[in-house]
Amino acid sequence: MTMDVTIFHNPQCGTSRNTLAMIRNAGIEPTVIEYVRTPPSREQLKRMIWDAGLTVRQAIREKGTPYAELGLDNPELSEDHLLDAMLADPILIDRPFVITPLGTRLCRPSEVVLDILPDSHRGPFTKEDGEQILDADGKRVS
Repeated sequence: MTMDVTIFHNPQCGTSRNTLAMIRNAGIEPTVIEYVRTPPSREQLKRMIWDAGLTVRQAIREKGTPYAELGLDNPELSEDHLLDAMLADPILIDRPFVITPLGTRLCRPSEVVLDILPDSHRGPFTKEDGEQILDADGKRVS
């Protein structure tokens, strides 16, 4: 299937790996951007967050990051300050963000990606933790 899909990916993250695998299960080879090595521009990051319907604070990652040490939990901090921190240390950008012609999502949990992919899945899909997401016909498991 031909569809322009981009994933801002961290190969160290199971959610990100599951999301990438679901995209490929739909028969799509996405553009993969390892955002820790190649972070988005400020405008790209703002656009992804906005298009996903999130605030900057909702798109910042706390777990396994210097979030607390940097005092980013301070509710007085502006979105510009948070964006500056995310761009200075991209591990603070929550992941994975996926962009398709059908929308932009922060794919947490990973199966959120199914909302912005065509219904072209190639059979079953089971996440790394053993949770079945798609059945043998490529349909969502309830």
